[in-house]
Amino acid sequence: MYEGILAPAAVRLQVRRWMAALAGVLAVALAAAPGLAGGQQFSARTEMVEVYATVTDAEGRLLTDLTADEFVILDDGRPQTISSFTAGDVPLSLALAVDRSFSMQGAPLEAVRTAARVLLNELTDDDRVTLIAIGSEVDVAVPLTHDRRAIDDAVHALAAWGTTALHDAVVKAVDLIEPAAGRRALILVSDGQERHSTLTAEQVYARLKASDVMVYPVALARRTPAVFQTLAGLTGGRTVATRRPEELPRIFRRFASELRHQYLLGYEPAGEQTAGYHHLEVSVTRPGARVQARAGYTVGGR
Repeated sequence: MYEGILAPAAVRLQVRRWMAALAGVLAVALAAAPGLAGGQQFSARTEMVEVYATVTDAEGRLLTDLTADEFVILDDGRPQTISSFTAGDVPLSLALAVDRSFSMQGAPLEAVRTAARVLLNELTDDDRVTLIAIGSEVDVAVPLTHDRRAIDDAVHALAAWGTTALHDAVVKAVDLIEPAAGRRALILVSDGQERHSTLTAEQVYARLKASDVMVYPVALARRTPAVFQTLAGLTGGRTVATRRPEELPRIFRRFASELRHQYLLGYEPAGEQTAGYHHLEVSVTRPGARVQARAGYTVGGR
């Protein structure tokens, strides 16, 4: 059996600024209005926060029939009004980061190859994937692509080498897929033994607080490492630990299902939105339901 954690919520959050578009619309409208000097300039800004949420019942089954009225969002403790709501599939940009250090040699790495093929078969034609190989150095084995065969071939070509620069791998994967459209997620599989990264865990956490990439770490170990719990909790992902590599295909299939059955919630924050980190709480009113969503977001850059 594997043990899963308890991340507060599977949620993607994105702060979008539409200043350019809104300013352009206003400029055209105001220039055409009578009595306005052509040299006057106007600007407007609306900030929309978007959050991805995964909702399950008490037995862990995905709930896919919720309405916007059943969701409650607190931003720094203040209730928010949901102004946009989407249920179902949104194109996914996915980073698959594989620990290929010497400690993964043999059955663990072979199980990753099988699980990766299962994961690729669960994705849609609109989804894109990149492969990150983690050893003493972190390599982008395949850039973000729709080409499933390229990913599958590269995973099967991975050979055990080096140690495990986990912290560096997480940040590299986030940097790589964050500019992509749609949902962004990272599935990381490792025995959980960090070695020789240039970045500290605290630096990784700070980077994720300023990102909207969901992280799903899998530990081939007896217990979930504390760093994996924090990665999932901050980003709205979920982490799993298993000592049985043969369970990886089932775990990857579950992650793919969660990513396909999320709710996208959008709101314009009530009150003044100051720079810094804002804490989020996402819940639903349906009895027994549990929500995975990210813990917050950062305004004003990394």
